[in-house]
Amino acid sequence: MTKTTHFGFNTVAEEEKAGKVADVFHSVAERYNLMNDLMSVGLHRLWKRFTIEVSGVKKGDKVLDIAGGTGDLSALFIQKVGNSGEVWLTDINNSMLSIGRDRLIDEGTPTPAAQCDAEKLPYPDNYFNCVSVAFGLRNMTHKDAALKEMLRVIKPGGTVIVLEFSKIWGPLRHAYDTYSFKLLPVMGKVFASDAESYRYLAESIRMHPSQEELKELMQQVGFDRVEYFNMTAGIVALHRGYKF
Repeated sequence: MTKTTHFGFNTVAEEEKAGKVADVFHSVAERYNLMNDLMSVGLHRLWKRFTIEVSGVKKGDKVLDIAGGTGDLSALFIQKVGNSGEVWLTDINNSMLSIGRDRLIDEGTPTPAAQCDAEKLPYPDNYFNCVSVAFGLRNMTHKDAALKEMLRVIKPGGTVIVLEFSKIWGPLRHAYDTYSFKLLPVMGKVFASDAESYRYLAESIRMHPSQEELKELMQQVGFDRVEYFNMTAGIVALHRGYKF
């Protein structure tokens, strides 16, 4: 029997999801940064800076940025680790990765970049001090497999941080749904010529585990001291787990 999973609110065969997600991000890559600023009213920049601080990354550390896309987190991590550190920018989507790689080169901070699947990371055990994934976990077919790989490649005492859209505070849910399903596709059509991709992005957020569900999943995979921080009334949550 064919195994199925969700693609937004639709059900698809597991082997089809990665290709469909790839099509979405190939489509939105060129306008991705602009749309992030518009959709979050610039708040995504604050969420990402908070992520860097919570990561505890310091000079000389090795960092893996999964689903790093256009390089926002990698650029901030590079500042933290300095010349003695190491930051790998990775993404499964070549269109997104190319934008991030070229951006960092243009900014004078080139860093290793690799196109790879988070569920099958091409890195040795116990190598990184920190692994991050921002707004990428919800698009992965097997979240547990990806989290196991993240756990595998961090050193004992290392951290994995997951920044992702989550479950908003109840009283704001109706207004948030109206924004997500009415306004967001219109913005996608006007500014990125792609309403359907942004409709999928809104749906994928609703299908992602809640704060407590993701915490439990990380614990089941083997992370210790898992905790999360809600931001902007739970629109996003930052999860942090350790390897001991």
